[in-house]
Amino acid sequence: MSDFSGCKLLPHSSRMLEIIKAQSEISKVGPDLGSIMNAVCEQAQLLVNADGATVELAEGDEMVYRAVSGSLSAYLGLRLKKGTSLSGMCVGSCAIMYCKDSSCDERVDRDACLKVGAVSMLVIPLKHEEECVGVLKVTSSASDFFTEDDLCVLSLIADTLGSSIHYASRNSADELLKKATTDFMTGLSNRAAFYDELRRKVTFSRRSPLNFGVVVLDMDGLKYINDTFGHMAGDAAINEFAFRIRSASGETDTVARLGGDEFGIIGANLKNKTDGDILADRLYAEIEKPFSFENSILPFGGSIGYAVFPQDSDDMQTLIDIADKAMYKIKKERKARKAASL
Repeated sequence: MSDFSGCKLLPHSSRMLEIIKAQSEISKVGPDLGSIMNAVCEQAQLLVNADGATVELAEGDEMVYRAVSGSLSAYLGLRLKKGTSLSGMCVGSCAIMYCKDSSCDERVDRDACLKVGAVSMLVIPLKHEEECVGVLKVTSSASDFFTEDDLCVLSLIADTLGSSIHYASRNSADELLKKATTDFMTGLSNRAAFYDELRRKVTFSRRSPLNFGVVVLDMDGLKYINDTFGHMAGDAAINEFAFRIRSASGETDTVARLGGDEFGIIGANLKNKTDGDILADRLYAEIEKPFSFENSILPFGGSIGYAVFPQDSDDMQTLIDIADKAMYKIKKERKARKAASL
């Protein structure tokens, strides 16, 4: 259960090459902090052969999973109490923490560790102007899995993310949170913010008689637009799609870009199937309007699926899966109708 004292030596040459390659992959994602954090998770997990990885940001008295990979992928938006978690202790002390076995380590949130399957954990502080604002954490289902060499590797990756955090939030911690939860291209909420809000909505609504809906939207023809008209046209189409679904959604709805050409809405007023159909019709009316780019009319549209809490399910991931399946069914039917008309 003791922590490593720190990285005394550089990793050996073969691992240094892996680190350089990982840092190169991270640098390719551009200036979007959310995407950088996702890339850091993926590369950290690969570098130390962990089961999962997360970037947790300190928000008030909680630690929030703002990026995830591997075995932790299902827990985006998970919130832990600072005072009863190893991540919170890491932020408080700004020191590296290592848990060999969560079943007998009094510093950890054992219920959370059991839930996510984390037996051993290595937690690296993320610093912004000498203040610890979050952690990079890797987990394994095996006890005492990580080595001091792994610590050295992750410390270098954490430094890469720390630089991005510094660049993204030079003015305040509030700006850091905004950058970490906003899609850089569209200005909508990003995947992390969507899952965080959905997780909170499900938890609250289980205790109160409240209904809401989850809507999943997928753009049609983005690859064709990129291949035929170029990526500037593709970016313009993504932004226009985002603008239209935001315009058609309610003021209290959470509208997010989940990645690529996939979007999501948490519909606060979507209480039943009738409400879902009405919202879908309103969204289709917007996204199926003609879209022009540099004097060309581009193919434009999308497919929509939704699920209602708690009628369809009271489980967060199941709601998303149901909405996804409904969306893909619609997409398949639309493609079939289009092919039949040719």
